[in-house]
Amino acid sequence: MCRICIAAVTSCHDAFVLPYAAYLRVYETLSAFPGPDARRWAAYAASTARPRRRAALAAEHADALRRLIAAPPVMVPECESGHAYVRWAEGATYICPWQTRLRSWLGLSRLRATDPQLWSAAFTAGAADAAVSGFASCQDQAASLRLHIQVRTWSVPLAWFVPFAPAERWLTLGAASDPGDGAASPALAAAAPTRTLGYATTMARARGRVQRALDGLRCAGVPLPATRTGDAAPRVAAELAQIGCWLEEFDPDALVELDYGGLVNLLDDAALRADQSAAEVSAAISALTSGELEMAAAMYRRVTGRWAALAALEQAS
Repeated sequence: MCRICIAAVTSCHDAFVLPYAAYLRVYETLSAFPGPDARRWAAYAASTARPRRRAALAAEHADALRRLIAAPPVMVPECESGHAYVRWAEGATYICPWQTRLRSWLGLSRLRATDPQLWSAAFTAGAADAAVSGFASCQDQAASLRLHIQVRTWSVPLAWFVPFAPAERWLTLGAASDPGDGAASPALAAAAPTRTLGYATTMARARGRVQRALDGLRCAGVPLPATRTGDAAPRVAAELAQIGCWLEEFDPDALVELDYGGLVNLLDDAALRADQSAAEVSAAISALTSGELEMAAAMYRRVTGRWAALAALEQAS
């Protein structure tokens, strides 16, 4: 069982606590964007005024807070964000746009579909109608609605660990200085906030690992989405299939990053050092596909127990 630390930990600006959320991000090379966008992102990456990696997550959160406390609250920004997360690897610049406007629309769309009562209670009829019509207009005008960032609060879905190898894990505890926006090392070691845990890999490796895991699960008889059995796919298998489809939407030269984000503030240093979730998920899948059911169950219990402890804090907050 992991150690839990509930003490409030402020952001890098000591202004507020970062949200207890993890992030799965895709970074694409400049060449993957249309010409005008590529030039704009190149200038952005070279700018000294943009939020550095250490402050980018806090800046994104601060922007969301400003919209929420406005009177009336701004559900969806009028314009798409011009900000992005930036990485450099092997001499190339990689961009992960914030897409604040699109993410806001999609989040409201999910809320409307999954919890109509909360939707009605949270927004006036006029504001809700305006958000819906704005999203419909966005869908009609946009050439692509690809999201570069997925977010999950209070936990990390087990499927998110499959694209990564244990050796691609990076951990920083109390770094004395901000190293910048990413190193050009083969391991893609991320330039991290003061305290962070995550993984990073190439798109080719991520896709290959997801496909091998899906093939293994299928061979082991685990129902997957769109199979002919008619059985409901287990949650992990369904989420893994969804991640596989999502990764296929991007340029094959992209990078994939899993960032624990504000979840590190719920774990002490010893718990972060001991966290080997990607290795445990990989071991569980390998054991399942090779017929070692007891080993698979043991690894599954180990990793789900760790994340269940964090997820339970949502109800206690």
